[in-house]
Parts: sequence; C-alpha cells; structure tokens
Amino acid sequence: MSPQDQKKDDAVFPGGNYTYTWTVPEDHSPTADDPNCLTWIYHSHIDAPKDIASGLIGPLLTCKKGILTGTSQRRQDVDIDFFLMFSVVDENLSWYLDENIASFCTDPGSVDKDDEEFQESNKMHAINGYVFGNLPEMTMCAGDYVAWHLFGMGNEIDVHTAYFHGEMLIIRGHRTDVASLFPATFVTADMIPSNPGRWLLSCQVNDHIQAGMGALYEVRPCSRQAPRSTLKGRVRKYYIAAKEVQWDYGPSGLDQSSGKQLSEAGSPAEQFFKRSHYQIGGIYWKAKYVEYTDETFREEKKQSEEEKHLGILGLSQNGVSVQPLHNFTYHWTVPQHVGPTPSDPPCLTWMYSSAVDPVKDTSSGLVGPMVICKPGTLDDSNKQKGIDKEFYLLFSVFDENLSWYLNANIKYYLRMEETSVKKDNGFKESNRMHAINGFMFGNLPGLDVCEGDNVSWHLLGLGTEADVHGAVFQGNTLQMNGMRRDSTNLFPHTFATAFMQPDNKGIFEIYCQTSNHYRAGMRERYSVSKCSKRDPAPVLRYKGVRTYYVMAEEVEWDYAPDRRWERERHNHSAESYSNVFLSNENGLLGSKYKKAVYREYTDGTFQTPKARINGDEHLGILGPFMWAEVGDILNIVFKNNASRPYSIHAHGVLERETGQPQAANPGDIVTYRWEVPERSGPGPNDSACVPWIYYSVVDPVKDMYSGLIGPLKICRKGVLQSDGIRKDVKREFALLFLVFDENQSWYLEENVERYSHGNHRDINLPDDTFVESNKMHAINGKLYANLPGLTMFQGDWVNWYLLGMGQEIDVHTVHFHAETFTYKNGKGYRADVVDLFPGTFEMVEMLAGNPGTWLLHCHVSDHIHAGMEILFKVLPKPEPALEVVNYSEETPPEDESQKVMLFGAKLAPGQVEATVIILAVSGMVLFLVASFLLGVVIYLEKQRRLRRNRRSILDDGFKLMSKKNQGI
Repeated sequence: MSPQDQKKDDAVFPGGNYTYTWTVPEDHSPTADDPNCLTWIYHSHIDAPKDIASGLIGPLLTCKKGILTGTSQRRQDVDIDFFLMFSVVDENLSWYLDENIASFCTDPGSVDKDDEEFQESNKMHAINGYVFGNLPEMTMCAGDYVAWHLFGMGNEIDVHTAYFHGEMLIIRGHRTDVASLFPATFVTADMIPSNPGRWLLSCQVNDHIQAGMGALYEVRPCSRQAPRSTLKGRVRKYYIAAKEVQWDYGPSGLDQSSGKQLSEAGSPAEQFFKRSHYQIGGIYWKAKYVEYTDETFREEKKQSEEEKHLGILGLSQNGVSVQPLHNFTYHWTVPQHVGPTPSDPPCLTWMYSSAVDPVKDTSSGLVGPMVICKPGTLDDSNKQKGIDKEFYLLFSVFDENLSWYLNANIKYYLRMEETSVKKDNGFKESNRMHAINGFMFGNLPGLDVCEGDNVSWHLLGLGTEADVHGAVFQGNTLQMNGMRRDSTNLFPHTFATAFMQPDNKGIFEIYCQTSNHYRAGMRERYSVSKCSKRDPAPVLRYKGVRTYYVMAEEVEWDYAPDRRWERERHNHSAESYSNVFLSNENGLLGSKYKKAVYREYTDGTFQTPKARINGDEHLGILGPFMWAEVGDILNIVFKNNASRPYSIHAHGVLERETGQPQAANPGDIVTYRWEVPERSGPGPNDSACVPWIYYSVVDPVKDMYSGLIGPLKICRKGVLQSDGIRKDVKREFALLFLVFDENQSWYLEENVERYSHGNHRDINLPDDTFVESNKMHAINGKLYANLPGLTMFQGDWVNWYLLGMGQEIDVHTVHFHAETFTYKNGKGYRADVVDLFPGTFEMVEMLAGNPGTWLLHCHVSDHIHAGMEILFKVLPKPEPALEVVNYSEETPPEDESQKVMLFGAKLAPGQVEATVIILAVSGMVLFLVASFLLGVVIYLEKQRRLRRNRRSILDDGFKLMSKKNQGI
C-alpha cells in the first residue's frame, strides 16, 4: 500500500532514482481462508499498457506473520515456489517498437506498422516471456509441497486456461488441473506432485496453444516419494468409438424461440443455416464419440431419454494416437488425491477429448463429459444419490474452419474448390456455430424437470478466446459452492457443477449472456412441470411489499462531459487514445448520444423525479438501485415515456410470466410483480446481500445498449435499514462495467443525424473506425474519471456491487488502487482485482483505510486507454465532534417557500422543529434548577427557625435555674 504523497513521485526520469515505501497493514494481509502467501504484482504505471508491454513487471508475495524465515525471506511452509505470467506480450505497444524494427528487421524501411500480419507477428503468446517450450525447465520432487503463483496480463485476447498435465492443484480449497487467468488476475495454487515425468504446462485456449503458449515442468522421483493411493473401488468399462456423422445444428429447421425458419431472410440464424454458393448451412460432417455395448463395436448402446440432451457430446490419449480402424484401451485410475475435496460438491465435472491435435480434434467434435465423485456418492446405476436429474452442457463456438473435415464439407455440400470458397469474407464467420451440445436456437432436446426436483447441471467450456460464456438459467436460481447465482462463467477447458431445485413452472431459456453469442443462437430451452410424484410445494408467505415507480425516458447522455483529467493523464493530441471516442470530427459522433434510461419517481403520477442525493449520483446511467429482503414482494410500476416498446426484467427474483414480461408500448403503464423467496437471496456461503440486475428484454441486446439497465440487491431478512442501506456498512456502490456499443443501439441513426458534422448521409456505418468510435468503454456510462459520488471516510465499511454485461470484448478485471477487499467464494478471500464477464454479478466488502483519491479501473490494456477509469475518494477519518457526513457532490437547493418565520428569522421546517425542541428542553432544565434552589431555600429557612426555637428553650431553662439558685 502506497501513501497518497508518494503517488506524485511515480514518474522517475532516466538516470533518476526514488525509494518507494510499501506497507502491508493488517487489513491487507491474507484472510484465515487464504493460502499463507498471496500473489500480487508490481509494474510501471506511467502508461501501464506500454510500460508492461516493454517488460516492466514482476511478482510480489505478502504472507501471514511467521511464514517467512529471517532475513533470507524463505518460506517455511512450502518446498518451492514458482511464478508464472501468462500474457500475449504485444510488442506493438512497446516503447521500443521503432528500435526493434531498426535492429531486427532485414528491411526496416519497408515495414508498415499498421499492417495486420506485421502486428500479429509481434504478439508473443508467452509464459514468463518465453514461447514454444523455451522457458527454463521447472523441476521438483514427487511429494514436495509446491506453490504456484500464477497471473495474467494483457488485453482482451488474454483469456488463459493454464492446464497442468499430469498433476492436480488445489485452488481456494477446490480440486482442479486448470487455473483461469485474465489481465491482472492472481491465483495461488498448491500442488503435491505424485506422477514422475516431464509434463506439459500450457494454455488450453485454441489460438494460444497454436501460438506456442506452453512450457515444461519435471517431477523427479527423489528420495521423498508422494504417498501412493490404494485403489479399492470398482472397475468401470466403457466401449467408445470415434464415428463420422452428418451433424445437424438445427434439426427442427426452426428457431424455437421465435418460431421462424432458421434460413429465413434477415433472421439472426440465416447467416449460419442458409445454404448458398459460399455458405455450407447447418449440417456438417463431424466426428463423434459413440458408446457401444461391448468390445466387438458392432452394436451401439441405445441412448436413454435422459441422455438425449448430450447431443454431440460423447478419451484423452496422453500422446498416444490411434490409427483409423484400430483399437486402444486406456486405463484411467481415480485415486483419492484426484477426487473432490471437502469444499467441493460430491461430484466434479471434467472433460475427455482427443489430443492428437487438440484444436482440430475438438473442433471436429471429439469431446465428452466425465464425472469424478466421492466414494459412496453413486448408486448401482452410476447415478448420484439424492439427485433426480443430471444434465451435461458444453458451451462452445464450434469453429468448423478448424475441423479436419472442412475441405470435405466444402466438396460435399458446395461442390466447389476450397480455395475460392475460403476467400469469401463471410464464409469463415458462417462456419462458427455458437452451440450448446452442438445445437443452436432452441433445438437441444430432453431438458425436462419436475418442480421440486434436485437437479445437477454439469457445465463445460471449450474453444478460443472468443469462448467467454455467461451461462444463464432463466426462471430459477442455482447454488454453487453454497452461493446463490443464476449464471456461471465458462472458458475454454473449464468446468462447473451447479445445483437447482426449480420452483417456477414454465418453459425457460438457458443461454449465453455474451450478447453476440446470444444473437448467434447459443440459447436452448428447459421446461419445469408440476409432476404427480411430488408433494405440492408449500405456499410461499410474503410479509413486506415495496413499490418502485420507474419511467423509461429518452435523454441526451454525455459519456465524458469534463476532459481535464483525461487530457492531463493521457496527453491531449491528435494521436491521444481518447480521440477516437470523444472527438466529433472526421465523421465521428463524439461523446454525446441519445439514450433511454430508467429513472425513479416519487409516486404513480410520474410528476416528480426522485432526487439522486447522498451518493446516489454515482449510479450514472443506471436505473434506481432497487433492493429487497427475502420474503418481500416488489411491485414495479413502469411507465414507458420513450418512443418504442420497452420492459423490465430482473435476474434472481421469481417472475411468474415464464421469463417474458409484458412489453410496455410508448405511453403505457405496466406493473410487474417480483417475488423474493429464499432461493432469490444469499446462499449459506454468501455475504448478507447478493447483487442482481434488471433490464429491458423486448430486444435484450438493443434495449441494453440503448441504456435500459439497473442494479438490484437482495438481502437476508433483517439486514437492511428502512432506506435500504445495510445496518452494518456505511456506504454501498453499484458499478456496471460495460462497453456500450452504440452501433447496436435503437438510436444509432438518430445519433448520426444529430451529432455528426457535415452531411450525415456521407457517414459509412460499417467503417471500422466509425464502429470502434461508438464503443464506449464505460463505468456506469462514464469515461475518463467522469463518474461522481464515490466518496467515503477512512474506517468506513463499504460494499461494492460489481456488474458485468456485454459481448466478447467485455472481459473486465476491476482493479482498486491503494485498497484491498474481501470476497466470498465458498469462504472469504482477499484481493484487489475482481474478474467480471457478461452475466457476472459480484459483491465485495472493503474497509477503507488509505486516505487519498485513488484510481479504480479495468486492467485490460485497451480498456485503460479507452477510458474505463474512475476515481474514488477516501477522506481522513473525521474527529468525533465534527461527524458531519455529506457524500453528495452537490447539495440540492433549499425551498424558500417551505421556510417558517421564528423570532424574526426564516428557518426550514426541520430547523424550526429542532429549535422548539431545544427551547422546550432548556425550559425544563431551568424549571428543575429553580425548583431545586427553591427547595434549598425552604430547607435552610426551616433549619434557621429550628435553631432559634432551641436557643429560646435553652434561654428559658437557664433563667429558671438562675431563679432557683437565687432562692437557695
């Protein structure tokens, strides 16, 4: 953690030096659930993307007290540490590009730096700066305790799945052999190797495999051997053949969502299913794993009804290839140390595939699911005990251009020469089939469950860096690692297991939230029916009803109204990074666009907008921050004041319109009812609140990019105050990281007409520069530190609700400077970066501890340059006597008509009330003091009279005695 005053000295000029002091306070240390040492990085930050591409980056560990030994700083708890950076190092961004051209090109003068092939040649798919196995080999002994410190850096293409062949890892308590890495993602993985040999460590993303992102590590059989597991389980035999088939991605011929023909002109499916001179259509020759009854491979095993959903899904050969028409027997053992950990679900999802050529083999179709379970989990029929239905879903863009059968498909279906077909611009894209289990546009059969069933979903990812999937289950929620979600993210060679107990009858979609995948057909349907075998579900009882009045209205939105910070940080010139997004010259539109937004009103008359004060101005383009507790009902009274139909649909809540809420036409008012049962709120391992999102779904893609989106949080009962703020935190912020693609907005043509200079008819909408200029890399709809309201005090507990939506480029690694936070993933962990993808909603908790103004940004290189940066401010902790908090950047003007004359002064109603109370209390105090003083006076007067009476009696006694003495 660097103090604020040192940030001014970040720039050290050539020949200079500076000493940075980095402190590691207690609130930055690993949590009890974290590994003993956390992985971080350090790098130059003058222009971070260019500095890092030039090579200035390194690893950093922070450890729990007592882990490091003496001055040597060696760890006591492990035998060896390895540090690995997975990054496509873009030498085009290096400060030394011109020097490298002059030094290493044979003809420097002929180099065109904008040439695509030249740029691609400078993107080095490296592990620690080495490609194609050139990283010096890493060695360890079997039985060693090895800590792997892994991180990614780079750009949108830096989606990495680090795969450790031959060994297993433990990451955050979960068993795996892969680690997902993105720009500024840090992972600490533990390994106790048990398999002697030389093993491949590679990124399993197709493009990165082919470009050389691989290294070797060696496990040596040293004197200390890893304990050997005794195998006492069953022997299970499977007879599997690779069979060539004609595979139909849309066997019904229909888009099951719309009912239209897949080849209908103008439909989203036409590009993939219409057969023409340069389009193969929806049927391809592929290879498929097929199960047979015995070793004769004569009779195929018939699929049961429950297996029909497997589709294209069907042995990883570990370097052994099997020739056509030959057999090979693979023996896979499942010792205890590869099975689920105590933190894992009962069964882990894995994948098997052909690996002669991993890219071509899997693109051809040779892939299947595999499940490894804890002992005693399976019954005699190999089904999980206590699970009613199990489904296996592979989300993958099958790229038929990479298939072994591409040329055969061209000859068979098009009857043309391959070379002429491959030159067509649209040919390659038409062969990228956005499928779930090899089916598109709702054609996957067999996803039928009963209300109340215990359902296990085994989810798999495969493919290239474009295969960033947000698998969303509409209508019901999931539980994963004890956390409540309705989606999970999948990447190439990653797997997930999710549980569902559906309570919402109807037909719902399972789809990829990545918008271009959704449009391209990566969506299927599952049905929930009321079955007689189950007892009727208990009637849900709701206690609280909350009503929101929300209007869709059209506004002029400015993504960057103030450019001072941007010009100071990124320099103002014609070549500045921001120019393409913010300039309205040369046929570009600039920073202003017409958009539709959700805005809250005070009541159903929709006359008075609800003011955004007390920090709510940070919401920016987002709609109102809605909230509820478990057991509530939300009534959303929605008025559409825009010029086209819109709606409101929310993730997580129970909507009884089978996922398709009624659209409101312009001028209409529609009321939506959202129920919040237990399954909508936090799971047992969640924080007290979980984030969701709402948006219009008349056209989910165009509506969202037009601006209609907002945050929702659901909390446990009793967690919130009456204003919706958590009782145990000071501040809550909701941030949407989204590249608003104005090219997909309903208002594109209006914006071209309104904001372009010159004749708007001269604008070429498909022009690459124009298209790029309309992709606004925004946080809550603002660029380059233009978002206000992110202010807190030192010592405040702050909740950040972080939301991801969008398309393939919306890979966001959200980095908080100067502060760390904790997050839940089954247990509690510390970090300063959150990974967001389309359909990802995360909540992190921060104890603000470092006063200053700090950067909060996406760490993807292009997104930094494009302005996905904002500032948050931590104010010094106020003195107790001065505890006056005003988070708002602007104080709303006072209404003079509401003031009251009192003692000659105009006071607001609240001030009058306070003044009267103070006067009343003061009067009571004065009355009590006067009563006390009066009592004292009365008491003293009584005492004085009593003393006088006593003296009088004594005087009389003395007189009497005196007379008696005189008489004697």
